[in-house]
Amino acid sequence: MSSPTIRLLLADDQDLVRGGLAALLSLEPDLEVVAQVGRGDEVLPAVQAHHPDVALLDIEMPGMDGIEATAAVVGSGAQCRCLMVTTFGRPGYLRRAMEAGAAGFVVKDTPAEQLAQMVRRVAAGHRVVDPALAADSLSGGIDPLTDREREVLRAAADGASVRHIAEQLHLSPGTVRNHLSAAIGKTDAENRYGAARVARERGWI
Repeated sequence: MSSPTIRLLLADDQDLVRGGLAALLSLEPDLEVVAQVGRGDEVLPAVQAHHPDVALLDIEMPGMDGIEATAAVVGSGAQCRCLMVTTFGRPGYLRRAMEAGAAGFVVKDTPAEQLAQMVRRVAAGHRVVDPALAADSLSGGIDPLTDREREVLRAAADGASVRHIAEQLHLSPGTVRNHLSAAIGKTDAENRYGAARVARERGWI
């Protein structure tokens, strides 16, 4: 008796990577790629339109990152489990992905046969995490930033002024400065740009 087909959605902004993944996974008799998207904000509409069992998501995508897209899929109540497939094994990404409801986290250079097996495990209701990524995440320490400090740092990373950040986040300039000062202290950085860089490298924003 053959196994039921597992329907897949692939989300990656690099056409070559997405196409390669689709070609490799489609070689498996029980896996079928039913949709592909190149932006994070296209993930939930594609899930709702194609009803995949598992979505394989890159983290860094335009429109919305893969972690935010995962939170949107999980929050929608869709019967689709999310597996992060990323180049970036940064400390913090794994923790954020799991907090968002991801069912697994693997790197893109995982051998195709192993990736297919991880997809099957996720579809069966299990959680899978690349062991090396898990070790890196634990060694990277816990994210010390608050949600508001992360928001302010994301805005600061784009070079926005304090006044612009304040308007964007509906805060007073003084409150923005306080959050930036706290984030600079927690990241041992010299200024807001350094704090944003450290937070990004560690996967905190």
